[in-house]
Amino acid sequence: MRVPPISSPPYAPCRLEWRPSRWLLAALSLLGVLAPLSILGSDLPRGVAWSAALLALFYALVLLRREAGRLPRIVLIPAGAGTATVDGTPVTALQVHWRGPLAFLRWRDAQGRLRHLAWWPDTLPAPARRELRLAAQAHAASSAPPQMAP
Repeated sequence: MRVPPISSPPYAPCRLEWRPSRWLLAALSLLGVLAPLSILGSDLPRGVAWSAALLALFYALVLLRREAGRLPRIVLIPAGAGTATVDGTPVTALQVHWRGPLAFLRWRDAQGRLRHLAWWPDTLPAPARRELRLAAQAHAASSAPPQMAP
């Protein structure tokens, strides 16, 4: 007996949940520890090195707290020429870019501000990655202006 594919058919909308990546939080934690140590191991004068190390540690903690505190978001990319939404709010200029297993989503909100999300492999499994890739291609093709010969 044949098993049906996991991904949605091409006419179905793509609904994904974004949440902060544990891998990213671990990387920020590691860099937050290593940055002050590398500054202290440099040839900077001791007073400058300790000041810079404390500043680097503080900034790493700020970044870690900001990333860990981001709320989950729901992204809906409709089939065809519909308007994509993020948390139920319509968005424009939706683009998906790929860097290996990382997916980067960019869009403009109602105020025209550029927003972005990044999915790491721990937050976007392979079937959902495929679904996002197919939905983004279909959405880009349907929202492009029609081509006409001159």
